[in-house]
This record gives sequence, C-alpha cells and structure tokens, in this order.
Amino acid sequence: MPRRARIQKREPLADPKYDSALVTKFINYLMRRGKRSTSERILYGAIDLMAERTGQEGLSVLKQAINNVKPNLEVKSRRVGGATYQVPVEVKPERKLALALRWIIGFAKARPEHTMEERLAAELLAAAKNEGAAIKKRDDTHRMAEANRAFAHYRY
Repeated sequence: MPRRARIQKREPLADPKYDSALVTKFINYLMRRGKRSTSERILYGAIDLMAERTGQEGLSVLKQAINNVKPNLEVKSRRVGGATYQVPVEVKPERKLALALRWIIGFAKARPEHTMEERLAAELLAAAKNEGAAIKKRDDTHRMAEANRAFAHYRY
C-alpha cells in the first residue's frame, strides 16, 4: 500500500456480448489460471440456460440472483480488553458484490450437476427465487450479526 496517495479503483470494461460491467466482473471471479475464454463460455452458457428455463431474459435473472445474495450486515472480530467480540457492521457496496459472487461460484462448484454451466445456472436460478445455498449463507451471516447486536457499540 502506498503511504501517500489512495489507490485508484479501476472499473472493469463492459463485456462485448451483454455490454455489462457486472458480467465482466463475474467472469473475472469465475476465471482460473487466466483462462478467460473458458470462464466466458461457462457464464454465457449458464445465462442462456437460465433464459431457456425461465422464459425471462437471462441477464435480468443474473442481476436478480446477485442482488438477492448480497449481504447487508456481517460480523467482524474486535478485541477489547482480552476478550474478542463479534461486532456487527454494515457491508460496503464493493464488498457486498464480492461476497455475493464468491458465494454463488463457491456453492455452484459444490452442486451435483455434470457441467459447470449447469451448476452455475442452477445456483443462480435458486438464488433468484430466494433459495439455495448462497441465500442460506447470506441468512446465516445476517443471523450472526443480529445475534451479536449487543456488541454494536464496539463498532469502529
């Protein structure tokens, strides 16, 4: 980290097919070992599968799923006088998106379907309907923050 100046945030360029920066960011999170074309094929295939299964536009289902998974609160550990408290804090918008994408991809990988396209499409469809493992993770995060609301005065 530089001592003087703040690091400039760079927004990803919009992807060529859907003209969406969100899709580019999703592709970047999905990508392993620099294999962008594989990542694009998986995500575009999943969007097409979702559009086929729901009859709606695939990109709108993707956006709905991501918005449903984004957490509003999380807990951070704070040490006060020898004790460690789980302090609930609000999640910044950039971190909301990062957590949502990470959870969706992680739980999609754990699904039983055969191809990653099918797994990702199934997880996104479940998230768009407010069900599935990623939604459960968000609810668990919210529940943990709610349970530790008594320590909110330790917020920093």
